[in-house]
Formats: sequence, structure tokens, C-alpha cells
Amino acid sequence: QVQLVESGGGLVQAGGSLRLSCAPSGRTSSVYAMGWFRQAPGKEREFVAACSWKGTNTRVADSVKGRFTISRDSARNVMYLQMNSLKPEDTAVYYCTAGPGYRDAEIKEAYDYWGQGTQVTVSS
Repeated sequence: QVQLVESGGGLVQAGGSLRLSCAPSGRTSSVYAMGWFRQAPGKEREFVAACSWKGTNTRVADSVKGRFTISRDSARNVMYLQMNSLKPEDTAVYYCTAGPGYRDAEIKEAYDYWGQGTQVTVSS
């Protein structure tokens, strides 16, 4: 199976920036899409961003468009989520995910593998 390890979360003031990393390993030959979802306490897990395996195609949620950027460093085999102009409402556990297709990349049910999550807290 595929293993996903996230890192880079932490505490930051509103307006600040963080960069999350996700390192995939294992049997990744069937993975064609990777992405980021987030979940705040008492809320459903929601889509943040996604990319194709090589990172050529990217997509971000309207709520973070213009502030967050997803990218893929194939040489290091790492996926990044650059988060700028952070707001308190961005506070959540952020999860890296991987799955077999990019067409339904905004739907959490389309993914097969999930990381353990990394906490992002934005103070006012």
C-alpha cells in the first residue's frame, strides 16, 4: 500500500505563512492524484487542493484561491502546500491524500490513502 507522511504544521499569526510537506512511499504506481484536505473540530473534512502525480495539473478550493498553492517536487518525491495570508478560519488538521484519479479530486471518497494529519493553528 501507500504511506503518506505530512509535516510543516504549527502555530502562526493571522497574515503569516506556512508550508506543508507530504512524502509518499510504498506502491505508488497506481496513484494519479494527490491532494490536501482539512478538518476543523466539529466540521466535515473539506477539500483544499489537489494535483496530478507529476504536479502538472493543479486545483485549489475557492476558499483558498489566491492564498494557497499546491506543487510537486518530483526529484525529491514531495508534495507541498504553500499557505500565505493565513486566516483564523484556516485553523484545522490538514491531511495529505492520494488516489487513482484526478477527475473527482475534490471528493474525499475518491481517495484511497491518507496521512496522519498535521495541525495548523492561526491566531488572530
